[in-house]
Amino acid sequence: MAIPITSSQFINAIQSILLTFIIIFCSSSVYAQTQSYTFGIVPQFEVRKLHGIWQPILNYLEKETAYSFKIKGSPTISAFEQELLQGEFDFAYMNPFHIILANEQQGYMPLIRDVGKTLHGVLVVNTNSGINEISQLQGKTIAFPAPNALGASLLMRQELLDMFNLKIKPEYVKTHDSVYLNVLMGQASAGGGVEKTLRRQKPEYQAALKIIHKTREVAPHTLAVHPGVPETVKEAVKAALIKLGQSPEGKALLAKIPIKKLGSATMADYLPLKELGLERFYVK
Repeated sequence: MAIPITSSQFINAIQSILLTFIIIFCSSSVYAQTQSYTFGIVPQFEVRKLHGIWQPILNYLEKETAYSFKIKGSPTISAFEQELLQGEFDFAYMNPFHIILANEQQGYMPLIRDVGKTLHGVLVVNTNSGINEISQLQGKTIAFPAPNALGASLLMRQELLDMFNLKIKPEYVKTHDSVYLNVLMGQASAGGGVEKTLRRQKPEYQAALKIIHKTREVAPHTLAVHPGVPETVKEAVKAALIKLGQSPEGKALLAKIPIKKLGSATMADYLPLKELGLERFYVK
């Protein structure tokens, strides 16, 4: 025999069911909003400086999107490359050749980039060296900061070989500063760099160095996203960063990366690099 249910008991049961659904819904919403995503950053600077540049940006992203972001540091560029190509970052800031490799191996897609500038390499010689033509560097030692530096090394080596048929002795000296010092001291006949780092040298160093070649211009570094990151998260991060780049305070933060003007990025921006055969000079 069924036990009759009063109207008040029925209302209480309905309220209890609704309360349960609300708790479940709110819990899942909070969980979704507090999901944590990793940021990998190519180590252009030492660790403390890198964190000092990027942490305020990640703090801003957390406030704007309600998601959590954590820097996943890499001690060296080669370590960053290895982790990137294993898909260990949700978001990653990388050089143009990195995105070619990361897209092929893990499906990373460019999200945003600096649309206010391009990237190119410069080849410098000592003004007192008597070298005025690239042909004079045949068989000579040329200093580069690292094998996989895009403008300073990969693009430069590709053009020296393919455009000028130049056979050289590459010497990797770890930093741009060391490149310029090697050229100034006569330990290398020329050196590969980029204008940004050249202009940061002491005035007397700049006066003693002469640019004899500039590489083609390519799209600069990009912030890319792993295919496993939900579309809503990608769009939230993209929108927040573009918004950041529209305020004076945001521009000041981005200038430290350095980024001049943020805009959308696509693989089409970087596909021309695939035609250059840069893998001939890439060192794993």
